Amino acid sequence: MDTSRIDKHALAPTGVLRAAINTGNPILAGLDPATGQAQGVSIDISRRLAELLGLELQLVIYDTAGKSVAGVTQGEADVGFFAIDPTRGEQIAFTTPYVLIEGSYLVRQDSPLTNNAEVDQDGRTVVVGKASAYDLFLSRELKHATIARAPSSPAVVSTFLETGADVAAGVRQQLEADAQTFGGLRLLDGHFMVIRQAMGVARSRDAQQAAFLTDFLEDAKASGFVAQALTRHGIQGAAVAPAA
Repeated sequence: MDTSRIDKHALAPTGVLRAAINTGNPILAGLDPATGQAQGVSIDISRRLAELLGLELQLVIYDTAGKSVAGVTQGEADVGFFAIDPTRGEQIAFTTPYVLIEGSYLVRQDSPLTNNAEVDQDGRTVVVGKASAYDLFLSRELKHATIARAPSSPAVVSTFLETGADVAAGVRQQLEADAQTFGGLRLLDGHFMVIRQAMGVARSRDAQQAAFLTDFLEDAKASGFVAQALTRHGIQGAAVAPAA
């Protein structure tokens, strides 16, 4: 694709493309237990972008979505990977989505809850990862249940169990893995939201940067690169977003 219309110095003012990577979302990124190196779909996309621009890549690693958003808005990183959300949109200019991820509820085996509609009731507590897309969404949508915040998305189920809360909310694949690890847990059918994962830059930057990144991602989807990255990293349950 044509890169002549993007000001590389404006996008990467240090001369290096700094990509914010959130390892709290196992669908997109994580740390290799053997090497400690970041790996995943968002890393693959970052490398593709850096190669296209002819720039060196620096991964700026964060363990939560909230820290990743702050890193981009405060200039610690040039681009990031985020779930599209109107609250974040006050600080982040998003691209179109490249991956769709389900957000689901998890409960104990003996819980009386049988469907998503029963969660939002007085006296119930839902645990979410602090500043995650699920936190932002449920903070707007839940009118009766109380929200409790775990320090990060991977800590949601352990916090849920330790505190005796009624429901855990998060990435369906993470909850499924935790249910197998801890036992005595089950997921409610379906999903309470679909996360639209996108790239983004600080809203204070030139709007042309988000537009360029949108074209880059649309090309990555159309060429099959995003689908191949999901397959390469063994990601199930996430889908490539439709073309814009």
